[in-house]
Amino acid sequence: MRWQQALFGERSLTKVAGLFVDRASAETAASQLVQGAGFSAPQVRLLGPEVGNLRDRDLLARQVEPEQGGIWRTILRAHLTLGLLGGLAGTLLFAGWWLSGAAAIRSTPFMAWVSMAGFGATFGLLVGGLLSMRPDHGRVISRVRRALRHGRWAVVVHPVGPEQTRLALARLRPISLRVVRSF
Repeated sequence: MRWQQALFGERSLTKVAGLFVDRASAETAASQLVQGAGFSAPQVRLLGPEVGNLRDRDLLARQVEPEQGGIWRTILRAHLTLGLLGGLAGTLLFAGWWLSGAAAIRSTPFMAWVSMAGFGATFGLLVGGLLSMRPDHGRVISRVRRALRHGRWAVVVHPVGPEQTRLALARLRPISLRVVRSF
C-alpha cells in the first residue's frame, strides 16, 4: 500500500459498478451498501438513464470519478516519482557500465551519464503518464455509460482499500445484472 501512496493522490483507487434493470433494485442496492455494509453516502452513487443520455459526457465522468483534486495529485505524484526513479535507474546503469570499464562510457562519461539518466527519466515519465490516464477507470465509465444509454441503472461504489472492494463486490454480484470494476 505504501507504493500506492507515493504514486496516487486519490483515496479510492478502485471503482465498482453494479448494473441494474430498474430504479427500485438500484436504490435498494445503494441503500444496502450505505446502511448494511457501512459505506459512507459519498462513496455510493446512484446513476439513472438520464445521466447516460445527456450530451455532457463530463457529468458521467464526474459521477464515476468524484475526486478531481485527487486525479491532479495522481498526475503530479506519478510523474515526479517515476521520473526520479527512472533517472536513478539510468544513473545506476551508467555506474554499472563505468565500473565494468566500458570504453564508450569511459571516453565521454558526462555525456553517457546525461543520456542514460535522461532516457531513464523519460521512460519513467512515460510510465507515470500511463498510470495517470487510468485506463481501467475508462473501461468502467464506458460500460456504465453504455448501460445507462440502454435504460439501465447503475450503482457506482468508491471503496477505500481492498477490504471494502471485496465487500462491494460481494454485495453487488448476487443482486445486479453485471458488476464491472477497475483494478
